[in-house]
Amino acid sequence: PVLGLFLLTIARDPLRIIILIAGSFFWLVSLLLSSLIWFIAVKASNPQDEPLQKGLLIFGVMFSVLLQEAFRFLYYKLLRKAIEGLVALSEDGCSPISIQQMAYVAGVGFGLMSGAFSMINLLADALGPGTVGIHGDSQLYFLTSAFMTMVLIFLHTFWGILFFHGCEHRRWWEIVAVVVMHLAVSGSTFCNPLYVGSLVPSYLLMATAATWAYLLSGGSAQNLCHFLLCKS
Repeated sequence: PVLGLFLLTIARDPLRIIILIAGSFFWLVSLLLSSLIWFIAVKASNPQDEPLQKGLLIFGVMFSVLLQEAFRFLYYKLLRKAIEGLVALSEDGCSPISIQQMAYVAGVGFGLMSGAFSMINLLADALGPGTVGIHGDSQLYFLTSAFMTMVLIFLHTFWGILFFHGCEHRRWWEIVAVVVMHLAVSGSTFCNPLYVGSLVPSYLLMATAATWAYLLSGGSAQNLCHFLLCKS
């Protein structure tokens, strides 16, 4: 699905591709910093203390979420400056891309890089040793991980729209809502291998975020009806 979004809405526009790559880079830097802090915390602690190590893992996930949203805010600031520069350089005084379009492309960039790393981790686990489910664990690990990766990509896209809208109109509660949803989805993964406990809430949040982002972007029930019926 995300490949379809890229090919249909981003690939033909060089400016959107640049924004996409830059967004992926910002997400990558946030992951690098959070991984570095988690690595230092693990090395400085007792590796035999399992409750402590689990607590550090939870701390690492939550800190990573907060850092990703902080970098999303920094990216918004950068794109806002970029729009001012584009307006100053244009002949008609208009930007060739709106902040709403930037928010969408930036969200896809965050999601693509997040999905790429999730895929790499899955491929590393697939190399072995052993077979998934050999000790009685769920054999749906790879399938559910694929669905979780997809929902996270879409969520990052919708979160980008909501986050940028909140920054643009100074609706800080929208930004807080994005952070809370991100923390909730990441925290739900600790329910695994009870995959229902993570997939169902994540997809419900995705439907909520998608509807919210659609309405904030100017969508309506009438527009959706015309789209489904192929009416102009």
